[in-house]
Amino acid sequence: MRILLVEDEAEIVRFLTLELQHEGYSVESCGDGRIGLEKARSGEFGLVLLDVMLPGLNGIEVLRRLRKES
Repeated sequence: MRILLVEDEAEIVRFLTLELQHEGYSVESCGDGRIGLEKARSGEFGLVLLDVMLPGLNGIEVLRRLRKES
């Protein structure tokens, strides 16, 4: 399964990516809500992990827009 991690803090991204990869997941990350929304819309990911406080567009708004479309 591919996981999209939308998080702007590098240490958290590093930690979560290492742990998820260790469990066998493929992880792609980005640090901006608008970019995360575009990537999530692609349909390539089985799971999206969102931070709430993101630059560009906050995680709650990203989630609201994704739910509206699906």
